[in-house]
Amino acid sequence: MGFHDGFEIFDMMFIIIPIFIVIVAGFILFAVIKGIKTWSHNNKQPRLTVVAVVVSKRMRVSGGGDDHSSSTCYYATFQVESGDRMEFSVGGREYGLLAEGDVGELHFQGTRYHGFTRNQAGA
Repeated sequence: MGFHDGFEIFDMMFIIIPIFIVIVAGFILFAVIKGIKTWSHNNKQPRLTVVAVVVSKRMRVSGGGDDHSSSTCYYATFQVESGDRMEFSVGGREYGLLAEGDVGELHFQGTRYHGFTRNQAGA
């Protein structure tokens, strides 16, 4: 390896690193803009309460590699009287309280879940 080979690699790094930074910044900017659009869209939607049934629940675990750190996202799918189904991201505590087949009132705004009030037995 000659004297000039080291400078060529060094020069390549001055090209590759900025491109990598621009790509990563682009992904971050895209995610932020998408989040703001969803937040804004949900804020413009009416807050609704409809009769619904919990038809399914699922969770998605990510991470958990060598450092054993992981995160879990919880989802619940509700079916309304029209037959339409809607899936919402719910918190872990809410996920634990919901059971498939529960009937009650679903509270939501756009894609934002606000809660579920289970009908009391015998009501």
